[in-house]
Amino acid sequence: MLNKKTIIILSVAIPLVVIALFRVKIDGVNLSFLPHIYAPINALTALILPIAIFQIKKGNRKTHERLMKTALILSISFLVMYVLYHATTEETKFGGTGFIKVVYFSILVSHIVLSIFIVPLVLNTYFRAITNQFPAHKKLGKITFILWEYVAITGVVVYLMIRPYYA
Repeated sequence: MLNKKTIIILSVAIPLVVIALFRVKIDGVNLSFLPHIYAPINALTALILPIAIFQIKKGNRKTHERLMKTALILSISFLVMYVLYHATTEETKFGGTGFIKVVYFSILVSHIVLSIFIVPLVLNTYFRAITNQFPAHKKLGKITFILWEYVAITGVVVYLMIRPYYA
C-alpha cells in the first residue's frame, strides 16, 4: 500500500538505485535498441498528461484517473528500460560542438535534475488522489504536471539530439 513512509523510501531509493546501476555493466546482453522504444514512451507520456488534465477540467474523473495511471505505468516502463539500457550498453557520447553542445547539455542537466524531483511529486500527487485528498491533490498536481511534462518532453528532445550518435 502506498503511504507517506513508502513515498519517502521510494523517493530516496529510486535515484540511488539508478545511480548505483549506472556503475553495473552486464556483458553479453544487447539492449542497444531500447532508446528507440523508451523515447516514444516518453513522447506518449507527454501527450497523455495534458489530455488527462483536459479530461478532469471537463469533469471526466474516471477518464482522468485512467490516463494518469497510464502515464504512471509508461513512466515506470521508461525508467526500467532506461536502467536496463545503461546497464548493458556503453554510454553514447554527444558528438555536437559549439552552441548546440551547450544547448544539449543544458537540456540534459535540467532533465536529469527534475527527473529526480518528479518521483516524490508524482507519488505524493497520486497518494493524495487515492486517499481522496482532492484539494491537496489538485494543488500539488498543478506543479507535478508542469514538471512531469517538462521531464517527458526534454527526454524526447535529448533522445532526438543524441540519436545520430548511437552506434
